[in-house]
Amino acid sequence: MGLLIAVVVILVMNGVADGLSMNYYLFTCPFAEMIIKNTVNKALQSDPTLAAGLLRMHFHDCFIEGCDGSVLIDSTKGNTAEKDSPANLSLRGYEIIDAAKEQLEKQCPGVVSCADILAMAARDAVFFAGGPVYDIPKGRKDGRRSKIEDTANLPPPSFNSSQLINMFGQHGFTVQEMVALSGAHTLGTARCSSFKSRLSNFDSKNDLDPSLDTQFARTLAKTCSAGDNAEQPFDSSRNAFDNDYFNALQRKAGVLFSDQTLFASVTTRGIVNGYAMNQAMFFFDFLRAMVKMGLLDVKEGSKGEVRNSCRMIN
Repeated sequence: MGLLIAVVVILVMNGVADGLSMNYYLFTCPFAEMIIKNTVNKALQSDPTLAAGLLRMHFHDCFIEGCDGSVLIDSTKGNTAEKDSPANLSLRGYEIIDAAKEQLEKQCPGVVSCADILAMAARDAVFFAGGPVYDIPKGRKDGRRSKIEDTANLPPPSFNSSQLINMFGQHGFTVQEMVALSGAHTLGTARCSSFKSRLSNFDSKNDLDPSLDTQFARTLAKTCSAGDNAEQPFDSSRNAFDNDYFNALQRKAGVLFSDQTLFASVTTRGIVNGYAMNQAMFFFDFLRAMVKMGLLDVKEGSKGEVRNSCRMIN
């Protein structure tokens, strides 16, 4: 498996900017990887649900301003940051990033960026949840901008497959890569507020979203009876990284409209069926897409900084 990962990473990295490398911290902070891995492992042992939080946080970071740790910045009196956007209120695991950063600052102050910590933590979360093992190039710098209005560029749960294909395409992802990355929803939960529109007054013709299994609709309605913040797992193994998410889509039991649309649409249905049938193929495509995502608009050199605290710009 190690050789396979190495080949994948080399393939994906062919167009990588010069400043990033696999061994970026080899001499400046040799224990960086181990410190992050141990911090994530310890956190997930006491709360396995945090794997989904870390993976989602990395995605929400990279889609806005690139993978630059901008999602970690706290709001100030003069600026409402990304993390306070409604789209980011369900993100969890900031304390894991803080804990890793604190240890790294003791070991090698001012060396390891928050953007790299987040990218490595997401990778480790996938591994500890039973997903594929992969490595990522390091050397991202932290951005100096974090604004709530930028989060309008995150894909909302109401998007159909064409809209998702278009939005991911703007970031350079193929249709296959978009579906593979959507498989990150094999971990975690969605809040009722993000799927309740499927349960009543769906459109002018249907009260219930027709792409939703009626029995599963009852399950979702029961979840929503506890209020907008009530959570529904994306699939039956919410803390395990597997291909159950795609099996759920085949049963019309996707939680979000943006999940089920991948099976409802002819353009993406074949990919969903492929991943539902072949978990190894999903894992391979997912890790390849994750490495690629981790390289979105990376800031290098003077374009960014290494923050002293992940919650504020230096």
